Amino acid sequence: MILKRDTIKLGLLLGFVGPLLGIFLYKFVKFKIFTFKETFQYMLYEPSHKTLSVALTLALFVNAVLFTIYLNTRKDKTAKGIFLVTLVYGVVVLFLKLF
Repeated sequence: MILKRDTIKLGLLLGFVGPLLGIFLYKFVKFKIFTFKETFQYMLYEPSHKTLSVALTLALFVNAVLFTIYLNTRKDKTAKGIFLVTLVYGVVVLFLKLF
Protein backbone atom coordinates (compact mmCIF):
# COMPACT_ATOMS: atom_id res chain seq x y z
CA MET A 1 0.00 0.00 0.00
CA ILE A 2 1.28 3.45 -0.88
CA LEU A 3 0.55 4.96 2.54
CA LYS A 4 2.92 2.49 4.24
CA ARG A 5 5.92 3.79 2.28
CA ASP A 6 8.37 6.13 3.99
CA THR A 7 9.79 8.51 1.40
CA ILE A 8 10.16 12.26 1.20
CA LYS A 9 8.51 12.24 -2.25
CA LEU A 10 5.35 10.72 -0.79
CA GLY A 11 5.40 13.34 1.95
CA LEU A 12 5.76 16.15 -0.57
CA LEU A 13 2.86 14.75 -2.59
CA LEU A 14 0.62 14.32 0.46
CA GLY A 15 1.64 17.73 1.77
CA PHE A 16 0.63 19.32 -1.52
CA VAL A 17 -2.65 17.41 -1.97
CA GLY A 18 -3.79 17.68 1.65
CA PRO A 19 -4.47 21.43 1.67
CA LEU A 20 -6.14 21.21 -1.73
CA LEU A 21 -8.61 18.73 -0.24
CA GLY A 22 -9.03 21.07 2.71
CA ILE A 23 -9.84 23.97 0.39
CA PHE A 24 -12.41 21.85 -1.43
CA LEU A 25 -13.99 20.90 1.91
CA TYR A 26 -14.08 24.57 2.89
CA LYS A 27 -15.80 25.36 -0.42
CA PHE A 28 -18.47 22.72 0.19
CA VAL A 29 -19.14 23.96 3.72
CA LYS A 30 -18.97 27.72 3.21
CA PHE A 31 -19.97 28.21 -0.44
CA LYS A 32 -22.43 25.39 -1.10
CA ILE A 33 -24.56 27.13 -3.71
CA PHE A 34 -21.69 28.53 -5.79
CA THR A 35 -19.70 26.72 -8.45
CA PHE A 36 -15.98 26.09 -8.04
CA LYS A 37 -15.22 28.80 -10.56
CA GLU A 38 -17.37 31.40 -8.79
CA THR A 39 -15.95 30.50 -5.41
CA PHE A 40 -12.31 30.73 -6.46
CA GLN A 41 -12.90 33.92 -8.46
CA TYR A 42 -14.40 35.49 -5.34
CA MET A 43 -11.46 34.31 -3.21
CA LEU A 44 -8.88 35.66 -5.67
CA TYR A 45 -10.49 39.01 -6.40
CA GLU A 46 -11.74 39.83 -2.91
CA PRO A 47 -9.91 42.81 -1.43
CA SER A 48 -7.24 41.70 1.06
CA HIS A 49 -7.88 38.02 0.16
CA LYS A 50 -9.46 37.42 3.57
CA THR A 51 -11.54 34.42 2.50
CA LEU A 52 -8.62 32.84 0.64
CA SER A 53 -6.28 33.19 3.61
CA VAL A 54 -8.92 31.71 5.93
CA ALA A 55 -9.45 28.81 3.52
CA LEU A 56 -5.70 28.18 3.25
CA THR A 57 -5.22 28.41 7.00
CA LEU A 58 -7.97 25.88 7.62
CA ALA A 59 -6.63 23.70 4.84
CA LEU A 60 -3.26 23.55 6.58
CA PHE A 61 -4.97 21.66 9.39
CA VAL A 62 -5.26 18.75 6.98
CA ASN A 63 -1.46 18.75 6.76
CA ALA A 64 -1.23 18.93 10.54
CA VAL A 65 -3.36 15.80 10.79
CA LEU A 66 -1.34 14.00 8.11
CA PHE A 67 1.92 15.07 9.74
CA THR A 68 0.76 13.77 13.13
CA ILE A 69 -0.36 10.45 11.66
CA TYR A 70 2.92 9.84 9.87
CA LEU A 71 4.98 11.00 12.83
CA ASN A 72 3.14 8.69 15.22
CA THR A 73 3.58 5.73 12.87
CA ARG A 74 7.34 6.42 12.72
CA LYS A 75 7.33 7.33 9.03
CA ASP A 76 9.81 10.16 9.57
CA LYS A 77 10.80 10.77 5.95
CA THR A 78 7.19 11.13 4.85
CA ALA A 79 6.47 13.39 7.81
CA LYS A 80 9.47 15.52 6.84
CA GLY A 81 8.09 15.97 3.31
CA ILE A 82 4.68 16.96 4.66
CA PHE A 83 6.33 19.44 7.01
CA LEU A 84 8.37 21.05 4.22
CA VAL A 85 5.30 21.65 2.05
CA THR A 86 3.39 22.93 5.09
CA LEU A 87 6.11 25.53 5.64
CA VAL A 88 5.76 26.72 2.03
CA TYR A 89 1.98 26.96 2.36
CA GLY A 90 2.42 28.76 5.67
CA VAL A 91 4.67 31.40 4.09
CA VAL A 92 2.13 31.94 1.30
CA VAL A 93 -0.67 32.41 3.85
CA LEU A 94 1.50 34.77 5.87
CA PHE A 95 2.20 36.92 2.80
CA LEU A 96 -1.49 36.97 1.92
CA LYS A 97 -2.38 38.16 5.40
CA LEU A 98 0.36 40.80 5.55
CA PHE A 99 0.06 42.31 2.07
